[in-house]
Amino acid sequence: MALILIRGDNNSKLLNAIADIERHAQLHLIKDPQKIDGEFADSIVESILNAPLRNKSKVATAFFVREDITLAIMQIKKIHPPAHVVVVSDEYKEYSSLNEKLDEAPIFRGYYSNKAQKGTELKDYKSNISNPRHK
Repeated sequence: MALILIRGDNNSKLLNAIADIERHAQLHLIKDPQKIDGEFADSIVESILNAPLRNKSKVATAFFVREDITLAIMQIKKIHPPAHVVVVSDEYKEYSSLNEKLDEAPIFRGYYSNKAQKGTELKDYKSNISNPRHK
C-alpha cells in the first residue's frame, strides 16, 4: 500500500488528478480520498523535500492505493496531473502524522471512481423479442 498526498489550487484540480491517477497511472484506491488541511499538506511536503515551496496549496487530499510505493511512484511519473502529487513513503517521519490525520479526516467531496465496481461483465444488449423479418 502506498499513501498518496495531492495538493493544489482548487477541488476541481484535485479531482482531475485523482481521476488521472486511477485512469492513466492505473492505480487502485482502497478507500475514498479524505480532505486534508492545505497548510498541513504544505508542511509535510516541505519537510519531505527539505526545501520551501514556491506555491502554497489551498486544498489537499490523501488516500491509500493498493499498489506498493515503488510501483505507485513509477506510474505517477508517467502522467502529468493538474496538481502536485507526492507519494509519502513509510520511511518518512511525516508518514505517521499524515496517517493519523486520515483517521479523523472527512471524505473529500465530489470524488467517484470511474472504474467498474462489479468487474468486467459484458452487458447483453440483444433484444429478447425475436424480429419477425429474420425468421
